[in-house]
Amino acid sequence: MARQKRSSKVLQRAVRRAASLHSIDANLDVGNGLTLPGFSSLIEKMRTQEYAYNSALSNLDKLYREMLETERELGDMTELILLGVATKFGKSSFEYGMAGGVPKNGRRRVKRSESSVPIPQETAFIADFTSNGNGKNAAGLGTSH
Repeated sequence: MARQKRSSKVLQRAVRRAASLHSIDANLDVGNGLTLPGFSSLIEKMRTQEYAYNSALSNLDKLYREMLETERELGDMTELILLGVATKFGKSSFEYGMAGGVPKNGRRRVKRSESSVPIPQETAFIADFTSNGNGKNAAGLGTSH
């Protein structure tokens, strides 16, 4: 996904303002160093920086896409190299293990009856015969409060 390019509303407003001011006087000077040529110069500086920023984002997007493609190629080649070692030396070989594979004879087999999820053991129910549940004890006598 391409990065969002920047568009400055301040720059757009300044360009419109400069066009309006230019109709008053091409060399307008309102005092305190505020001149139309200085204003126009700052507008061009901002326009140049915005262009450079958006170009850099485009270049960054291109670099990112190229990097992802190289990463996919590297992942494929990593897998193919391991398969090549397996073909040349076998999946049970020491070399296969050195290349990062798990040797066939080094894998732990799990029987189908074994489960990785522990089966909960039922807890024993212990009956309490001191009360029959209605506030009276087993002998039929009420409890004193």
